[in-house]
Amino acid sequence: SRVDAALPELVEPLVRAGILFRYGDQISALVDLRPYGSVDADGVERRYWVAADLTPGMDGARPTMTGEHVLGVNSAATTLAQITVRDEVGSALDLGTGCGVQALHLSSHAQRVVGTDINPRALALAGFTARLNDVEVELREGNLFDPVQGERFDLVVSNPPFVISPRSELVYREGELAGDELCRRLVLDAPRHLTEGGTCQLLANWLHVAGEDWRDRLGTWLGGSGCDAWIIEREVSDPAEYVELWLKDAGVHGAPEYHQRYDEWLDWLEAQRVEGIGFGWITLRRTGAGKSRTNVRIESWPHHVAQPLGPTVARWFEVGAVLREMDDAALMATRATVASDVHQEQIGA
Repeated sequence: SRVDAALPELVEPLVRAGILFRYGDQISALVDLRPYGSVDADGVERRYWVAADLTPGMDGARPTMTGEHVLGVNSAATTLAQITVRDEVGSALDLGTGCGVQALHLSSHAQRVVGTDINPRALALAGFTARLNDVEVELREGNLFDPVQGERFDLVVSNPPFVISPRSELVYREGELAGDELCRRLVLDAPRHLTEGGTCQLLANWLHVAGEDWRDRLGTWLGGSGCDAWIIEREVSDPAEYVELWLKDAGVHGAPEYHQRYDEWLDWLEAQRVEGIGFGWITLRRTGAGKSRTNVRIESWPHHVAQPLGPTVARWFEVGAVLREMDDAALMATRATVASDVHQEQIGA
């Protein structure tokens, strides 16, 4: 009766749709539906409803996740949303859309939004989320860039299944490619799906391999892409901590198989000579410039960042483009000023 009062005339349709479950005179939720809000860089507040699967730990949630589990809004999703450049664009792609939260953001500044996912259940929930918010999103099923072959976009965003694991059990977080190959392939393939001046932004994990500099490894991912690139490593996890984190995320922490899974995962990382796993942000902008003229910056920044960072990311690429076209004489004739968000502090005489 309480649910019927909250959702008048909707209980039976939602039961038929598999969103609610009836047993006797009781009703329980089969999906997680909750409000989600954000504030754009220009101060505009946006409010949405987002549908996803129930996560272990929620009231009434099942104790373990199935392989097609669709994750709701989490810290990774909000991070990607905050670092995304929000310029007005004609077309945008949300690769690996999941519950569709990035597509909601894109709809506020892109004329056309395409969302892809390899998980049919994710597409169903993303479509439900889009309809709840009266947002137009073109949804396509397929792996990586397969559903958009031959197409180019002004903006591509992705919160891909970047977790590095010996198993591929949870589609939302673990790809079928070994190590950090999935993230490498995204970086390699993205440029040919960008319009001139188009931007790709994604979250990624990468391996710190014994005897190799992680910056050099990621530098090889860029190849002759013709893109400016800014890669920021936000943190590095010890392999043991990494395994424990993601086993807990899967809801098997404390389960009978926990120790076996833990040892298997850790042994696999050791066999790959992994000393750590980096997490960070990768942004590419297609410039058409030759490899020798692209701006590439790969750095570690584990310190605090004031979000949203989208405007700062956009400015970094814009400045790089201006400098690339300047000769020495033009540069020497330019007067540099301190940016408005830089605070100078002097101590002493």
